[in-house]
Amino acid sequence: MAELLSDDEIRNRLPDGWEREGDEIVRTFEFDDYLEGVAFASEVGELAEEEFHHPTMEIGYKEVEIRFTSHEEGGITDADVEMAELTNDLR
Repeated sequence: MAELLSDDEIRNRLPDGWEREGDEIVRTFEFDDYLEGVAFASEVGELAEEEFHHPTMEIGYKEVEIRFTSHEEGGITDADVEMAELTNDLR
């Protein structure tokens, strides 16, 4: 099992555009149209399968909200920060 990151570690390592909300890190990505957001969510889904670390995603009209947490550990771990960084790289 991965270890939870401390509040300081989370604050210092949070990737650009991401915010902490409780035991999750969250970012909303904006798009020009709905299908662009759907395509992005599909890319994130493929990445999540490769890394075996799955986010919660909410697809809106011109935005996709991504949330990472490590459920088994009950909070934010290295895996969440790494997935956020990889997700940023998709944009």
